[in-house]
Amino acid sequence: MTNIDTLQQLIIEGIQERKGRKITVVDMSAIESAAASKFIIAEGSSSMQVAAIADSVREYVQQNSGVKPYNYDGYTNSEWIVIDYGDTLVHIFIPAARLRYNLEELWNDAVISEIPDLD
Repeated sequence: MTNIDTLQQLIIEGIQERKGRKITVVDMSAIESAAASKFIIAEGSSSMQVAAIADSVREYVQQNSGVKPYNYDGYTNSEWIVIDYGDTLVHIFIPAARLRYNLEELWNDAVISEIPDLD
């Protein structure tokens, strides 16, 4: 498994630790103009859960790989938190914000994979 695949798996597990739902991996590695190689998108049912999922991702990845994000933003209102791991950006939304920004549709020429919810 490459480092980006390991990171992706740890991010997904971190999201699932806090019951994040509708996890989508948008692989843009073949798109030259893309800002990152991968987007990992998920949602929480409330702003409180979105913040908890983001915290879980940051803690879980760091505990299991020693990797810290370069940056993160969105905790002010926690409707959309982004965590920057360089080639991989994690986007955690409340459902209404996810619909509004519709990142999957924006990058619909990417390879999009849905991760089944755990429950």
